[in-house]
Amino acid sequence: MTECTAMPTDKSRLTESDIVSKFILPAIKDEGWDDMTQIRQEVKLRDGKVVVRGQTAARKKVKSADVVLYYKPGLPLAVVEAKANQHEIGKGMQQALDYARLLDVPFAFASNGDGFIFHDKTNPVGLETEIQLADFPSPAHLWHKLCAWKGYTDQQLPIITQDYYDDGSGKTPRYYQLQAINKAMEAISAGRDRVLLVMATGTGKTYTAFQIIWRLWQAKCKKRILFLADRNVLMDQTRINDFQPFGTAMTKITGRKVDPAYEIHLALYQALTGPEEQQKAYKQVAPDFFDLIVIDECHRGSAAEDSAWREILQYFSGATQIGLTATPKETDDVSNTEYFGDPVYTYSLKEGIEDGFLAPYKVVRVDLDVDLQGWRPGKGQTDKHGLVIEDRIYNQKDFDRFLVIDERTQLVAQTITNYLKRTDPTRPLSSVTTLTTPNECAGHLLT
Repeated sequence: MTECTAMPTDKSRLTESDIVSKFILPAIKDEGWDDMTQIRQEVKLRDGKVVVRGQTAARKKVKSADVVLYYKPGLPLAVVEAKANQHEIGKGMQQALDYARLLDVPFAFASNGDGFIFHDKTNPVGLETEIQLADFPSPAHLWHKLCAWKGYTDQQLPIITQDYYDDGSGKTPRYYQLQAINKAMEAISAGRDRVLLVMATGTGKTYTAFQIIWRLWQAKCKKRILFLADRNVLMDQTRINDFQPFGTAMTKITGRKVDPAYEIHLALYQALTGPEEQQKAYKQVAPDFFDLIVIDECHRGSAAEDSAWREILQYFSGATQIGLTATPKETDDVSNTEYFGDPVYTYSLKEGIEDGFLAPYKVVRVDLDVDLQGWRPGKGQTDKHGLVIEDRIYNQKDFDRFLVIDERTQLVAQTITNYLKRTDPTRPLSSVTTLTTPNECAGHLLT
């Protein structure tokens, strides 16, 4: 009888994908990493920048992280990058470090199937060491190292590790949303009561706010929560879409009536306060009623110290307050950072465009004669209310702030309308192939 002997695997003939499946994943799973909740393969962190050339557009290809390891969903721990065996063991380290930076994790691994190069930012002795396949660290080991590095206390951990909301659809936060959410949770769990998040328009501030509120609410860290905005259409979209999982625990404050039976309150500034004392509906509850207040577009009224809207925040000064904005204000009279402190996280318009989550834009500038030359009233000229207009030269900084010229406003509106008609405003922007001239008007039409 002839004996059969299995031939050893020739790693040099294996593809990168084979190296992952035959060597890297088995080594990881052998150390107790759960395939369902802690290991994700081919994780695309960016969408790919949209590049416009003339009348056509294309999206740059982006690489995916080979393996991302999580302590639990939403809490990434490490990135593993693989290369084919003909490459040196640490060939994929630069990619791994790039992805680790996006996910804000201190651990990165590179492998060609022979072993791992382990890059450990928490190690004060040396950043990189070579380890055998059998020596891959366990989830508990990396989590313990991260907690020590971050300085988490036992009191913080129940808040930091609280589950994200999962609707079962497979939707997960983008990498920058994860950073914003987790950094806000870290700050609040550490006792910080004023938190500022700066995220470009269109990058999902409301969804980010929902996950923060959900996790704090589920952890019973914050029980009564107020979400403030200044536009009704945004409030209704928030209630119907992102905040829908709060269900019957949520209410929108209307009729200047605050119902203490609810835990999640959505409100317009205008619905809670006004110049008259009887309009100050927020005083219907005690100053310690709300544990958490989230202020959407906080660069507007709430940023100014003497704003009527600021009085709401001052009345509930004992509550943790989170400011959300795409454009923080820093002037002599208005300051977001003076009130909230420096942002715990910033995701800029430039980053959004580079990552491909936002479309690039082109500014179309139209200069009107009155903008270029300024405007001066005639002697004794009055406005439509019969008041004498101050005799001086008015320029762009004055228009629509201190002075409204109806003819100018009409001309601006007509110029924008004509531009949109020329560029087919009904053409969808969801597909890269349709990002032609409508992409231009996705920016600003300046006057």
